[in-house]
Amino acid sequence: MHVAEWMEQIDRDYLQTYVKQGGAAVKFIVGDRQLRSDARASLTARAEQSGYLVLHADAAQQRFHMPQDIFFALAAQVDWRLTARRFLVRLAAREGFHTDGVDAAAADVLQAIADHNDVQKEYVATNLNPHLQRQVFSDMNMAKDFRIAMSHLCQFERGTEQPYPEQAYPGQAIVDWLTGANTRMGNVKPFSIYNPINRSTARHLLRSACYWFHRAGYAGTVLVLDNAQVTERKRAGDGSRYYTRPMTMDHYEILREFIDGSEHLAATLIVTCTAAAFLDQEADRQSRGVGIYPALLYRIIDDVHDKRMENPAAALCRLTG
Repeated sequence: MHVAEWMEQIDRDYLQTYVKQGGAAVKFIVGDRQLRSDARASLTARAEQSGYLVLHADAAQQRFHMPQDIFFALAAQVDWRLTARRFLVRLAAREGFHTDGVDAAAADVLQAIADHNDVQKEYVATNLNPHLQRQVFSDMNMAKDFRIAMSHLCQFERGTEQPYPEQAYPGQAIVDWLTGANTRMGNVKPFSIYNPINRSTARHLLRSACYWFHRAGYAGTVLVLDNAQVTERKRAGDGSRYYTRPMTMDHYEILREFIDGSEHLAATLIVTCTAAAFLDQEADRQSRGVGIYPALLYRIIDDVHDKRMENPAAALCRLTG
């Protein structure tokens, strides 16, 4: 299937409809390096144009057999303060304030809302404060630690001591916890966050983050994962990561968990870009193809398919130039 044809299918059936309305899907595309690059560029441009938050991760750079490393790589690309500001703008709109034209990227977003409505900033803050607990802290669609973190970020963005100098931002420890920049739990315990982001919790945090981005006003989240490196049998000489067979199987288990847990994701499209070696269904000791992990293989391979044409709606599509 040509990249443009695949992109049209994804845009029409997912970006413009299903995902934007809150659904989630996991897709796989197979092609050489150039085709994968073209597909990523096309998907990123189309999704951002439609209001999506697009995040990328590459198995050559991050440890794809560790779910927390995938989360950290994605979270590091997010402007977490901006998501809090965007949420405050949407919350203000729900509470009757006029927000058309308010720039969520403003250093003091509550002052921007106040100026737009010709009221005092304290009046806006007083009206929004009681709703933050119900809309964020008490929202059970997010993991407890994540909603506590977002509650604090929203509180900091509605504070009266803005704008904060970057080095004095009181929520920096929370941002560092989310991005893996500092994993010491002592830094976030003052915020009542007690659990590290690890293999057991990363999946729940990722689900919460995708839900939060949708609440913050993005059309949805597009996660683009290039896992071609996990299919390489030999070490590359360019310093990129090497995956043993058990590591590759751990990564395939993470992908399988994404598929099985898609019903719990909100407004999310996960696209895994991979190499032709991924299609290897042999289970020998040297293989790094999907055949070494049947639980994933049987979820994405069509048992019945046309030999001459790709099904554009299938979970896995092979790209051509």
